[in-house]
Amino acid sequence: MEMKMLSRSYSLRPHLQRRHSAPARHRHDRQADKLREARLRWYGHVLRADNATVCNIALNLEVPGKRPKGRPKQRWIDTLRSDLKLADIHTDQSHDRAKWRQRTSKADPTIHGTYAKEEISRRSVKI
Repeated sequence: MEMKMLSRSYSLRPHLQRRHSAPARHRHDRQADKLREARLRWYGHVLRADNATVCNIALNLEVPGKRPKGRPKQRWIDTLRSDLKLADIHTDQSHDRAKWRQRTSKADPTIHGTYAKEEISRRSVKI
């Protein structure tokens, strides 16, 4: 799903997606981390809210009717579950806001991924 977003956002043609797309994939990784952070930040807000709020009612809403045949579509809550598993967070931790924010804000592009070594070396040079 994220590669589709990347292809659309950077207008990559299908034959170029496999070749010459390493810089775009790197930018995509940072953007995906920031999107994951925003989703988890919002989900923490929803979990801390009262059960009678509109956001909690919408989150727990069961839609009546039958599902279409085939593979179920990726839902927002499914994406959140995978984000929670990736960040190693449980929903019970949302009430401790400082801990939740600390666990979900790991997607800072200056200290994450391949830029970490470069950033550390830049900081050591400036000191």
